[in-house]
Amino acid sequence: MKNNTNITYRKVGDFNIPNLILPPEEANIRLGKWGMLHKDYLEKHNRVLFNLLLTQGKLYQHCAEVENQAKDMYATLIEQIKQAEGITEKLKEENQLEWVCCMSNIEARAREIIYNKLIYT
Repeated sequence: MKNNTNITYRKVGDFNIPNLILPPEEANIRLGKWGMLHKDYLEKHNRVLFNLLLTQGKLYQHCAEVENQAKDMYATLIEQIKQAEGITEKLKEENQLEWVCCMSNIEARAREIIYNKLIYT
């Protein structure tokens, strides 16, 4: 089925569903962990923004920007917390188990900050 706006539709039961195709630049964007988490959050918890970005063809661009911000923020937070708590390479050489425990804790805190500041907003 076709109307005067050049949008094509397919018939599913009693409904006409538009045949939406991503613009080429959207199809080439690959999202990582952070971008996919943000996309899933929008899809489940902020349907209005999700649909607005999707219909404007900006969803993947938006999620890619969140991905880049999250990567940068993660690296920065890890370094800042390590410095603030005195986690050094010397500790890694002297007591590897303690260093691994400290780093795991720091990484978990950095992830929580990113989830709350970037991903789930």
